[in-house]
Amino acid sequence: MRTIHALFALAIGLLIPLQAAVNNQLKITLGGSTVLAALISFACGTLTLAVVALAWHEKWADLTQVTQAPWWQLTGGTMGALFVFGTILLAPRLGFTVMIALIVGGQTLSSIAFDRVGLLGIPVRELTGPRTIGALLTVLGVLMVNFGDRWLAFTGRG
Repeated sequence: MRTIHALFALAIGLLIPLQAAVNNQLKITLGGSTVLAALISFACGTLTLAVVALAWHEKWADLTQVTQAPWWQLTGGTMGALFVFGTILLAPRLGFTVMIALIVGGQTLSSIAFDRVGLLGIPVRELTGPRTIGALLTVLGVLMVNFGDRWLAFTGRG
């Protein structure tokens, strides 16, 4: 079962640049409005989730329990909106490779904290040697994507 989860995570990662590109084209169609493109993207996503919830026979009555949720449990949608808005805004300015590298770098650094400390009820996972090396290589990759050309020019190799 773990393999299918890993493949699903990889597929999600493959979709992020595509989502940013599609949303950026929507922004152009909507007269250049990043906010309206993000709004339409979220509206389509909400509709998609409603259809999935119907197909999976979710108990809609459970939605009444949302009033019992602490305020911070409702911030995930805001974070998602900022992510979509940010990718629409940044992709044409930074380029997809730089934007995604920085996103992955940020995800790697925050994920270490979540795994190591078990933030917000996430199961604690040890920061082993291979995980540490992998995280450092990810951060090194982010630095190379963003500053590799400058480093090569500085060292006289580029």
